[in-house]
Amino acid sequence: MSNADSISVPLLAKKENVVPISPKIAELAESRQELMNRIQTLKQDLQNWRMKMDTQVKVYRTELSELKNSLNSEVEQLRSEFQELRSTLQQQQEDVTTSLKNLGLQDVSGEAKEGTRNVGNSDDTAQDASKDDNGKETHG
Repeated sequence: MSNADSISVPLLAKKENVVPISPKIAELAESRQELMNRIQTLKQDLQNWRMKMDTQVKVYRTELSELKNSLNSEVEQLRSEFQELRSTLQQQQEDVTTSLKNLGLQDVSGEAKEGTRNVGNSDDTAQDASKDDNGKETHG
């Protein structure tokens, strides 16, 4: 055998073990395309999800803003009603005080309290006077 023949035999053996490249490239290209399609679908899903979330956030913000305004309005109404009630109660208190002054009962009630204390004290003094130095009662 010649040198040329001995070289061609190993090349032929190598060529038999080698898988043709074009089917592998086609398979890889197809796999790549499938992956790109999946990525595009996932991107669209993510974008749709974001839009839904943004819409929900806007709706919730609007609802919260309406609730806040409603609550603020109710609080202001309650404040106003309490202020009116306070004014009415103060006016009624002033009216009662004026009526009592006009009837002379306020001064009398103040004097009555003083008189009650004095009467109580004078009773104690009278009882003390009826006792002798040893604390025994004397009848006299």
